[in-house]
Amino acid sequence: SFPLTMTKTTFYYALLLALCQASVSSAWVTVANNNVNLSYNKQAQSFETKLYAQDRRHFVTSSLSIIGSCALTGTTLLTPLPSHAATSPQQQKDKDNIVKGYNRLQYLLDNWVDKTTVCKIGQETTFGDKCERTPVVVMEYLGFKSTSDPLFKADTAMLRLKDLVPSDREVDFYDAVDAFAQNAEEASSMAFVSSWGEANPGGGKDRVALFIERAKNNVIASRDALKTIIDILDLKA
Repeated sequence: SFPLTMTKTTFYYALLLALCQASVSSAWVTVANNNVNLSYNKQAQSFETKLYAQDRRHFVTSSLSIIGSCALTGTTLLTPLPSHAATSPQQQKDKDNIVKGYNRLQYLLDNWVDKTTVCKIGQETTFGDKCERTPVVVMEYLGFKSTSDPLFKADTAMLRLKDLVPSDREVDFYDAVDAFAQNAEEASSMAFVSSWGEANPGGGKDRVALFIERAKNNVIASRDALKTIIDILDLKA
């Protein structure tokens, strides 16, 4: 694991610099060893001078080569990936569905009363009204009613896009996925329970209104989680 204050990129860059430093130091040691060995050969002083000069030239050439390689490799490691990297057809479909699902939830919230009100023409409800409130439609907008809905198994689709998440936003991404899954499930549960709100003992319109309010709060949280994921993946809603 990496230290809390060090990112993966910083760690790899530090390791690269250490390897480069070791390579340059090794070159110095090679030159120094040659010089020590030759210094005892007084009769080959002229040859020593020439060889020393060759070793210095070899060291400079090798060092420049090492430094150049390190700089090139470091630049490659530190260059961020394009924000719009090529994606597979499945990933593109997942992206589109996330955006569609977000827009549908926003539409549901903008028309909350209308979408959570059911009117029965020619038939009265339990309490004699022709219209009654129910958040059952929430299950449809959250992908629990049809496999063709954009948010059907949305958390699984989000996780298929994890490789596109910038390293510094990974924690935010997984938190948003968890938040969406949890709130979507709770909203669906509230919608289901509300369908029996009037029929159950002690039930009534006030109980249905309570479930509707709870479901709305979960839908808001689900929408916000989707917006976070859209921002992290740099999608256009």
